[in-house]
Amino acid sequence: MTTEKTMDDRSPYEAESGKSLVASSSSDSCSSGSYSMASGDENKERGNWSGRLDFLLSCIGYAVGLGNIWRFPYLCYRNGGGAFLIPYLTFLIVCGMPLFFLEISYGQFASLSPIAVWRMSPLFKGIGYGMVIISGIVCIYYNIIITWTLYYLFMSLRAVVPWSTCNNEWNDGRCALNTKENMTGMNGSLFGYGVDSNTSVSLRSVGVTVASVAANVSNITIKKQTPSEQYWRKHVLDISDGIDDIGEIRWQLLLCLILAWVLVFLCLFKGVKSSGKVVYVTATFPYLVLIILLVRGVTLPGSWDGIKFYLIPRWEKLATFKVWGEAAAQIFYSIGAAWGALITMASYNKFHNNVLRDAIIVPILNCGTSIFAGFVIFAIIGFMAHETGENVEDVIKGGPGLAFVVYPEAVAKLPISPLWAVLFFLMLFTIGLDSQFGMFETMTSAFIDEFPTYLRNKKLLVTAALCFVEFLLGLPLITRGGIYILQIMDWYSSTFSLMIISLTECLAITWVYGIGRFSDDIALMIGRHPPLWYKICWMFITPAVILFVLIFSMVSIAPVTYDDYKYPGWAISVGWMMAMCSLVPLPICAILAIVREEGTLLERIKKLLKPRAEWGPALPQYREKYEASLSGESRLRIFGGSSKQYYMTPVKADQVLEVDLKVNLTSVDQDEEFGPESKLTSV
Repeated sequence: MTTEKTMDDRSPYEAESGKSLVASSSSDSCSSGSYSMASGDENKERGNWSGRLDFLLSCIGYAVGLGNIWRFPYLCYRNGGGAFLIPYLTFLIVCGMPLFFLEISYGQFASLSPIAVWRMSPLFKGIGYGMVIISGIVCIYYNIIITWTLYYLFMSLRAVVPWSTCNNEWNDGRCALNTKENMTGMNGSLFGYGVDSNTSVSLRSVGVTVASVAANVSNITIKKQTPSEQYWRKHVLDISDGIDDIGEIRWQLLLCLILAWVLVFLCLFKGVKSSGKVVYVTATFPYLVLIILLVRGVTLPGSWDGIKFYLIPRWEKLATFKVWGEAAAQIFYSIGAAWGALITMASYNKFHNNVLRDAIIVPILNCGTSIFAGFVIFAIIGFMAHETGENVEDVIKGGPGLAFVVYPEAVAKLPISPLWAVLFFLMLFTIGLDSQFGMFETMTSAFIDEFPTYLRNKKLLVTAALCFVEFLLGLPLITRGGIYILQIMDWYSSTFSLMIISLTECLAITWVYGIGRFSDDIALMIGRHPPLWYKICWMFITPAVILFVLIFSMVSIAPVTYDDYKYPGWAISVGWMMAMCSLVPLPICAILAIVREEGTLLERIKKLLKPRAEWGPALPQYREKYEASLSGESRLRIFGGSSKQYYMTPVKADQVLEVDLKVNLTSVDQDEEFGPESKLTSV
């Protein structure tokens, strides 16, 4: 006889033993494609997303980050325009989508965050710690970027944006509304500070007088700066001469940093219950703003020149190693794999959520957003080039320079510039906040899942404590020399570690845990095995692409710089130590696990490569189906042990059981009693 089950408890999975584990005629609600609101939490202990759209929007908001706005358009222009889309979309298919599907699948299956989920293969638990460390480091400086965005947003709430003129207290003689022609001669004025040829103050350090310099000033070319560049460097950052000169904290940025962390806390103190509601605004608002900015942008003079510059393919670029390397790296970073956030967010899904569908929708939307944002950015860049008389290639920049210098300068030239500035920086704020949600929730969930006895009921306290610690760690980044520290963190924190962690993760799941078992786990959730293409990618193609990106990064890496500033050796050493800190847990956790295990060295390693007894779905009804789906050989291969070992699972006294596997009763001690709260299944 079989155990009686309700329709909601049934799985669409057909056990390979030939016994149907279900009789469901609905093939599970996940296959319907409906995103209707869910009714209540399935996992009462950890909680679930309130609705299926919560997860999808959270993933979209997390994956669509600031890099989609300020990095992809620049990379596309630099690497062949429209031709760059060929390697970009190729790597999306062979690397981005498989990695995304991989992470959300095993996160949802076990309902655990990045550290605890490695019950599947305890020897690799260091992967989870590495993910959490990377997310923790990036959270620190990512909120600094949100801090800058908030400051610009507040400064936009005035009749005239402050970066549109040269008559502010932070401007100097190099400030000019039109920088096409650099300053030469200046009629005896040195650097625009009114030092004339009659001045005879001695410059003892070089043994000349100012007069002698002023006499030859016509031979000196001084590079002019735009008001937006001076606003960024001399006011917002008030940048010092180098990392050796940190200087004082910028109090304006301090207030904005406090606000940024308060907002993160308010959005996350209830976990996915609160962040799942916020993403309905933060994940959709950027698309509304991008559409508005594009409509406005294409009506501006010169905009189509910028768009053509963005799209016109330069096919010869495809023959270069660098183009393919940068396309692969961009896909790898933009998808958000190996940070732990995808695993964390998927762990709050209901067990039968269709992860295959989500793994197609989110990566495609992410890449589509990058391409669409390129039209918006280059339409404005084309307009600015038209207004200043410069070439498009002389205007475009990548990174923060695009968001905080180039684009504000273009906005300042528009009618009603404060309106467009507010829209742009609100968009940046919501994009940054979404990504911050994913990384920060990775830390909180990881600690709570790893120490549930102590922390499960203290979610609010854990969130507040982590916000406060991250706030303190971010204080050096809002000093006058903070940008130099931030550049080191961004340059080294995830350069190699993300790829090494992701490569190890992929190999551990497909080759150690087993591609067949992993495929069966997915089938238990969604009612079908993953397509053959994904299995081939997970086992061969995706690891090869990650290895390619790693080699490319190692070949192309150069010492950290910021504009023309070169860092001292000690600062570069600190950067490399930061890069290694997320990799150190991999060998340390493996060694500690081996030391704590029993048996010979080989026996310990073999045992640690196999799942722990508690591995599997978190909820009893799905765990029973998972155990029933394992044949005797599969159970022996996965969990280890001899044929005389038995696996004990609790069951109600009045529950009627079906034992699919033959029990060798002669191997059971005849005096051993099994109470009504247990069932016997041979392993």
